[in-house]
Amino acid sequence: MDGGCEWFGDDPLYVAYHDNEWGVPEFDSRALWEKLILDGFQAGLAWITILRKRENFRAAFAGFDPNTVAHWGEQDIVRLLGDAGIVRHRGKIESTIAGAQAWVRIEAREGFDNFLWRYVGGKPLQNQFRKLADIPAETELSHLISKDLKSAGFKFCGPTIVYAFMQAVGMVNDHVVGCPCHATVTKLAAEAPGVGIK
Repeated sequence: MDGGCEWFGDDPLYVAYHDNEWGVPEFDSRALWEKLILDGFQAGLAWITILRKRENFRAAFAGFDPNTVAHWGEQDIVRLLGDAGIVRHRGKIESTIAGAQAWVRIEAREGFDNFLWRYVGGKPLQNQFRKLADIPAETELSHLISKDLKSAGFKFCGPTIVYAFMQAVGMVNDHVVGCPCHATVTKLAAEAPGVGIK
């Protein structure tokens, strides 16, 4: 799809991600956890690097089932550090296990989807940015969510990572208005059932 965002370049995988996934509201608790973890693995790297390894990550992390990953220990960390198909970073792997344990606690208490979506009242925020330079790297809200995630036990979730996550899962619509996806995502947001108000 052509017209406006441009950050994804001409890599077919990146183009497909922009056109079909980025900014589409995601309300599934497990899928939200997967995306947050992958955004954490992106720290210091380009998102296309993670995107190219995403299927390897899914295989290595049991389909990103947090109920499974929450019980992993040193043997699993060593196994993952030997997996050339993923980003082999001990701190990020350990934080994934800690994040799974945090997810289990939050999911049991209120639902991870509700925990996240309540920050925006259960519905995506609709921005109207006209050019890429207008889009912030972080916001006051991403700082708040980052702080709360860290308090819950997550790591590698600073305000910039959290804002990228919010953009990716459609908590905010940051397709520029000239991009055809802006209208598509706006429509999806209007049709969304809304969560976060349990």
